[in-house]
Amino acid sequence: MKPFDLSLYLVLDPELCRPLGMVETARRAVAGGVTMVQLRDKDATLARMIEMGRALKSVLAGTGVPLIVNDDVAAAVAIGADGLHVGQDDIEARAARQLIGPDMILGLSVETEVLAAAVDPGVVDYVGMGPVFATSTKPGHKPPVGIDGLARMRAVTCLPAVAIGGLKVGHVEPVLKAGADGLAVVSAICGQPDPGAAAAELSEAIRKTRS
Repeated sequence: MKPFDLSLYLVLDPELCRPLGMVETARRAVAGGVTMVQLRDKDATLARMIEMGRALKSVLAGTGVPLIVNDDVAAAVAIGADGLHVGQDDIEARAARQLIGPDMILGLSVETEVLAAAVDPGVVDYVGMGPVFATSTKPGHKPPVGIDGLARMRAVTCLPAVAIGGLKVGHVEPVLKAGADGLAVVSAICGQPDPGAAAAELSEAIRKTRS
């Protein structure tokens, strides 16, 4: 499996990224300090996902930043992505692992302590915990858990964990102090006038909190 760093995890949103496009947003954000990139487009056809994924993979080549595909196993395999991320309502994690093989990174979303405690470290490589706060980028999301809920979820799993849900630069310190290994963001970078500068500000806040 490719090594990965959850510190600053960018989830690309096609609508928010429209001004620059997802590929250019990702390129600038990685230059600013993003450590992982996820392609999430629930409305795209398989062909479109593969086309976008391959374009992203080429722009990430040589950066050491893994490309993760959200939910779409067929696209992840066709792209030759570094990983797949699934939710509780998507394909079951064990079935996903059988389809993607042992070498691809597999992430799983968890929204409660019960779900976090139930994740099998033999199958899943990291968990996405949240939503920490309410967010408009994922309609119909589960109730926000807050920083306290994040800390409780973190306490019941040994897996690397990235927090997600309405996170901005001001949340870096409390999120990391709650035990998360990093922050997953959408609107804090996607759709910002300068995604590179937005990523750099978040990256610097993470560095300062850890130092």
